[in-house]
Amino acid sequence: MKPAPTHLPAGLYLVATPIGNARDITLRALDILASADVIAAEDTRTARKLMEIHGIKTGNRPLIAYHDHSGAHGRAGILKLIGEGRSVAYVSEAGTPLVSDPGYALAREAGAAGFLVTAAPGPSAVLAALSLSGLPSDRFLFAGFAPSQQGARRRWLEDLAPVPATLIIYESPRRVRELLEDMVHSLGEEREAALCRELTKKFEEVLRGSLGALAAIVAERELKGEIVVLVDRGTLSVTEETMEEALRSAMARMSLKDAAAEVAEAYGLPRRKVYQAALELEKNG
Repeated sequence: MKPAPTHLPAGLYLVATPIGNARDITLRALDILASADVIAAEDTRTARKLMEIHGIKTGNRPLIAYHDHSGAHGRAGILKLIGEGRSVAYVSEAGTPLVSDPGYALAREAGAAGFLVTAAPGPSAVLAALSLSGLPSDRFLFAGFAPSQQGARRRWLEDLAPVPATLIIYESPRRVRELLEDMVHSLGEEREAALCRELTKKFEEVLRGSLGALAAIVAERELKGEIVVLVDRGTLSVTEETMEEALRSAMARMSLKDAAAEVAEAYGLPRRKVYQAALELEKNG
């Protein structure tokens, strides 16, 4: 059904767009695209094609570019339009605006100026990959794109290594082989991981296994398409004294079982080990 245009109050509307399959768009997103006074897009060609697929005409409405090179001048132009009472829909090339996308500064400045800023949530490569990875999803860190130079990339990975959360990284098919090799070096070949590519598209693929296994697979293949690499959570270096101190503090506030679960999650430790330590502490008073 073609969306019916409705009046939108002046403001900035951040509209998530499909990452591959054009049907992965929300009804609210279509309503906003049909109703906004102005459409700002990271890639105007992609935005125009998406609107044509869903029967939305631009008519006399401006379709303007806002991308990495737009800078302060581009933002000032959009804020001027909102200040004049217009509604502006901003769409990234694919996925959710502000996630590895130039919309961050635009949304920040619009909010700081006191304008309405709202989001029409929808597709996200980060969340789609996390859902398919088979890795823990209760805590995750989106780290964006890895540095292109090996030295900087390895230092970047070493900083991420102990983070007790599933790591999510974007990478180009040209550099994914080098990224996985450096992950084996910095994170260890046994750490569980997943590689997702071409999400929601015809040739969608998810590879799961240890970093060593994935590095070996990718070394023999030429991958194409958008790629997301996910790695299982790290573990902080925790001494017995630190664990016991944390347990004593937690046990003063909650049951032994809940305290053990809290400390195990906080430090990325095996629950059985922490539970046994809690029992010893209780036994010894």
